[in-house]
Amino acid sequence: MSLIRIALYQPDIPGNTGTILRLAACLGIGVDVIEPAGFDLSDRNLKRSGMDYLATVALTRHLSWTHFEEWRATTGRRLVLASTKAAERYTDLHYRPDDILLFGRESAGVPDHVHETAGERVLVPMVEGQRSINVAMTAAMIAGEALRQTGFSG
Repeated sequence: MSLIRIALYQPDIPGNTGTILRLAACLGIGVDVIEPAGFDLSDRNLKRSGMDYLATVALTRHLSWTHFEEWRATTGRRLVLASTKAAERYTDLHYRPDDILLFGRESAGVPDHVHETAGERVLVPMVEGQRSINVAMTAAMIAGEALRQTGFSG
């Protein structure tokens, strides 16, 4: 099991969250959901996309950003934010085995105070004129690179 974790800031699309939970279960990555979510976490769409993998994912729910940050402070983990506003490519960052990879809301990303809290910010480069890549795809790309760098062997 990897020490790397994925954190979802107030996710608002259950299908994306379910897909990320399935990814995490298959790769042994823990997931932190920072509430409030834009849907009931027992939503059938979440279950449809996460399938039977939801029972095996290490999921922690945090009631708010403040609660998440209090927990993170006790762990000493670095926060790596995926952001379209970042300057550094996700493939250029040196990942640590205990990083938390943070992904914002599909509709709005993260607020400025969350953006400023992240120790690192990374970007998935895109062709000009496109807004963003689906959050589940972005999570897979960045988690894959972080696991590659930290020696994930499956």
